[in-house]
Amino acid sequence: MTQQPLPSDEERAMLRDSVRGFLARHWPAATAVAWAREPGRVQAAWQQLAGQGLTALGSDPGEGGLREILIVAEELGRAACPVPVHHVALLNLAARHAPEADSRVVLALGAFDADPGAGSATFADGRVDGELAFIECAGSATHLAVAVTTPDGPALAWIDMAAPGVRIEAAPAMGTEGLYRVGLSAVAATAVGTSEAALQDLRTLAQLALCARATGAAGRAFEMAVAYAGERKQFGRFIGSFQAIQHKLADNQIALMGARLTQANAARQHDIGAADWRVFAAAACSLAGSTLRQVALETQHTFGAIGYSEEHEAPRHFKRVHLDVLRHGGVRRANEELADHFLGDEPKALPRYDLGPQGNAFREEVRAWLQANWLGERKAAHERLDFAQREYDRDFARALGQTGWIGLGWPKRFGGQARGAFEQLAFIEEMERAEAPRAGAPVQAAMLQVHGTPAQQDRYLPEILRGEAIYGMGYSEPDAGSDLASMRTRAVRDGDHYVIDGQKIWTTTYWGEYMLLATRTDPDASPPHAGLSLFIVPMDTPGITVKTSTTMYGGSFANVFYDNVRVPAEAMVGELNGGWKVLVGALATERGFIGGGIVLKVAHAFELLCEHIRHADLNGQPMRRDALVRERIAGLAAQIEAGRQMMMHCAERVDAGETPLHDAAASKVYSGELMERFGETALDILGMQGTLSEGSPGALLRGRIEQNLRHSLMWVISIGTNEIQRTLIAQRGLGLPR
Repeated sequence: MTQQPLPSDEERAMLRDSVRGFLARHWPAATAVAWAREPGRVQAAWQQLAGQGLTALGSDPGEGGLREILIVAEELGRAACPVPVHHVALLNLAARHAPEADSRVVLALGAFDADPGAGSATFADGRVDGELAFIECAGSATHLAVAVTTPDGPALAWIDMAAPGVRIEAAPAMGTEGLYRVGLSAVAATAVGTSEAALQDLRTLAQLALCARATGAAGRAFEMAVAYAGERKQFGRFIGSFQAIQHKLADNQIALMGARLTQANAARQHDIGAADWRVFAAAACSLAGSTLRQVALETQHTFGAIGYSEEHEAPRHFKRVHLDVLRHGGVRRANEELADHFLGDEPKALPRYDLGPQGNAFREEVRAWLQANWLGERKAAHERLDFAQREYDRDFARALGQTGWIGLGWPKRFGGQARGAFEQLAFIEEMERAEAPRAGAPVQAAMLQVHGTPAQQDRYLPEILRGEAIYGMGYSEPDAGSDLASMRTRAVRDGDHYVIDGQKIWTTTYWGEYMLLATRTDPDASPPHAGLSLFIVPMDTPGITVKTSTTMYGGSFANVFYDNVRVPAEAMVGELNGGWKVLVGALATERGFIGGGIVLKVAHAFELLCEHIRHADLNGQPMRRDALVRERIAGLAAQIEAGRQMMMHCAERVDAGETPLHDAAASKVYSGELMERFGETALDILGMQGTLSEGSPGALLRGRIEQNLRHSLMWVISIGTNEIQRTLIAQRGLGLPR
């Protein structure tokens, strides 16, 4: 039988717009809280949503699967509509049991819920007995589907809520209506046998749907907070212009981005039948529980006292978030599943993400090449070098140059392979997994391809492609770090040349053949960034002085002084005084891939750490059984998954021909700080022995963990500090005032 194609992204977007518009008309925000207290109103909304076909989701994959169910759940959370449409949809999806068209079904998992207070129920001789808690909208439902234990094993029992022996009792939670206790005393029912594994899957799906609903609630409150920050004044200024508010909201934007992407990916993995969909789902639920509550709290902080009033819309969303992320075991259950996966009896790595047919095939091709060209004594000799010497290997770069992979994403007219972003990710991933040194000059090559002259392209691009040239980036100065518009290094025209004078600091690739140097060519330009120009400067040009410093992480950077350095006018990249445009475009592209590169570094280190933990003891017991270790590893796994999904999202946008400026900034911020958190967490797990540096007796994992922590600080600062990126997200992404 030919499998029916799944709904497209365009169809899912249409579904979201349709549900949002319907709820705006039939469940308006002004009456949402009051109506939620009225069973008749809830019943009417339930019937209207069923009339839109939403309770039929999950019954036919071609019409909608888990991704569509999560979209509806998120929109219901956004509208503060309590109707649990996801219950019957998940029963359609997981149990393949379609209820009557006019029934309103709620789901209770009882003893299979993972929440110890959820109660339980038993089935025997056609009747159900039990006590159940946390049942949504039981006062408006016609039927209850409850997981029961029977003499023959687990089953789903179907109960008419009007049947004798059913007791329904309201159980307000967090000061809001909607949850009930249900008592069952010899209630007549029909039961369909199932398995404990199937009920566990149903629980996972239900938890994921509630995390999506919580995301909708948090997202709506966040949207309102952003709007409020743009109109509320304090001290004569819009509060959205205060850096503290901007950065708080930027962090919330990043958190919501991670929540949405991980949930959507988990749903996709389920819909396509991926074996690891449960791991992706556990990561999404763990992340939602740990981040959405923080978003809800900080949204309230932004509103201040006005958001504390029940007349305001924000409190309903605060409550919804907290209620939903705790259900079905919350973070605890999700973290247990993640810990079992990564620290179980059988070694398991991070689930591979699908890079598409070409990306997946190329991943294997790169892996095979590295096994043939970067193993054995060659790699061992490289690893015996000091860290500062390991960053680059000229022989390896030239060997890689013979493959043409340095030009993976270059257009073919420049000798490149015109491969997509996912193939580039495959390359980065395998290079990181093999701990191979970097090669090429991707940012400089991109600049030359877009802004270089034909003569520059003909001269410089082949050198880069062959692995024969490496470039530094001369941007930062003593008084112009992230604020590049304030740079003072000057280039003054002198006939057919420019004469450059100034100083650049924190230059890491000072030992390369060339420096891509940013200079000021118009000191009177307004605004200041309008007077910048870029030059390709050979590092053997007279007048260049390099003074090196050892970095905290064992590498090196340099202060580079330019004294009366003469370069030909044709060395300028881009137009005169047009350097800012070149810089901004290149940095946006670099951040898009640098976030992915950082998270892949963390992912590789995470797998090494898990491998160590599986074989280590702590106080005479297996370290992998320690509760704290398991919790911290699970939390890291969820955060890494969020970073990987941001990476994938940026790659999708690049492949679509877009420049993901704000999303790339978010990926860079998140991944850089994740690298810091990983290092700190790893040291908590390993203790003092984890601080022993490479070469020290007893050093764990060759000292990589502590060295990575020291190195992580660079990624938070370089390519524009994370504080600058937060400002960019707030002002250009969220539209907050400057």
